[in-house]
Amino acid sequence: MGDERQDAIGQAWDGVVATARRTAADGLVVGTSGNVSARVGDLVLVTPSGVPYDRLGPGDAVGVDLEGRQVVGDLVPTSELALHLAVYRESDAAAVVHTHAVHATAVSTLVPEVPLIHYAAAMMGGPVRTAAYARYGTRELADNMLAALRGRTGCLLRNHGTVTHGSTLDEAYDRTAQLEWMCRLWLTASSVPGHSPSLLSPAQLRDVQDALEGYGQPG
Repeated sequence: MGDERQDAIGQAWDGVVATARRTAADGLVVGTSGNVSARVGDLVLVTPSGVPYDRLGPGDAVGVDLEGRQVVGDLVPTSELALHLAVYRESDAAAVVHTHAVHATAVSTLVPEVPLIHYAAAMMGGPVRTAAYARYGTRELADNMLAALRGRTGCLLRNHGTVTHGSTLDEAYDRTAQLEWMCRLWLTASSVPGHSPSLLSPAQLRDVQDALEGYGQPG
């Protein structure tokens, strides 16, 4: 394995660990729940199963190929490996974040699609869907997730949590944080007795999506 590839793998693993620690610090997971991965070519670096994130170091990297065969490290990969691999097989994502965020998980038990309470939904490509329930770690859950992710970069997993992906770990994480915030916003607005929150129309959301195409600093 060349030095450049080794360096890329080392940097990606450091990013996976840092992002996983961030999900815990920001209250999006409890204990070792949730998981994070990053793709480097045909290698997927992923958090291991049942190991606290603060114990992970540079020598603890866990990597599998796109078929799930472990090719890096001795620790057992996350039990949700199928979710991560499904995203990489069906998209050009370079990073995946899965959490058990409280408000988003609560909303997953209530609706088949997150109501359009805020234009942050545009960051996920449109209204965020809820994937049908299936037990964690199963191919059925991965298939349900892919259906909910069609045309989207994030979804809810019913009675389970969230999945987002992006071109970088920071982008995938930011989408998770925005999704959790949006769900918290809707729950908060919906809790006021005698009132129902106003929602955006699909046309209004499309208008935001068009505007976002030119958002940010010129590259």
